[in-house]
Amino acid sequence: MKITSIFWDFDGVILDSMNVRDWGFREIFKDFRKSQIEEIIQYHRINGGLSRYVKIRYFYEKILGQAITEEKVLEYANKFSELMKMELIKKENLIQDTISFIEVNYHNYNFHIVSGSDQNELRYLCSELGLSKYFVSIHGSPTPKFNLVETLMRSYKYEERESILIGDSLNDFEAAKMNKISFYGYNNLDLMSVGNGYIESFEHLNLQYL
Repeated sequence: MKITSIFWDFDGVILDSMNVRDWGFREIFKDFRKSQIEEIIQYHRINGGLSRYVKIRYFYEKILGQAITEEKVLEYANKFSELMKMELIKKENLIQDTISFIEVNYHNYNFHIVSGSDQNELRYLCSELGLSKYFVSIHGSPTPKFNLVETLMRSYKYEERESILIGDSLNDFEAAKMNKISFYGYNNLDLMSVGNGYIESFEHLNLQYL
């Protein structure tokens, strides 16, 4: 099987951002009880591939048991995004194992980012971190990841058997599965038993033999 197109998750695969995003959720919800904040942190960690919009709604509807308007969701999401733009432009947060592979191979494959992160924020971070030039396109929430992949597969007429998604969460696996493309886990040992394989390191990796 010859791989021609790779869909990359962002957080946990390209950028080591979990602790920063934990902090961001704690900040935007700091006026609530500690136990409630820790509940949303756990949900966030388990569902890394989901967008902040989903997580904010979950916090209100499931943890607080309250309704929340779209305007309020956007207010929280925008506040969260401003915090992320300040903290995640530091290059020391980049996962060098992945970055080295991307820098060497971006001419050899069609690289796309499909992320649960806010799309505007994501494109800002990629620009600030000098990553934009490596990707054909960069996409994020609020569009769900499986829809992003579906649209790109159709728009670029990619072959399912020649396309893979690399991610660090079960949500990434589900997005690949729904689009009938291969999934390879990375940076999350819980994914070793799902998908088509697990990438321990990109060093010396030849994707044509996956």
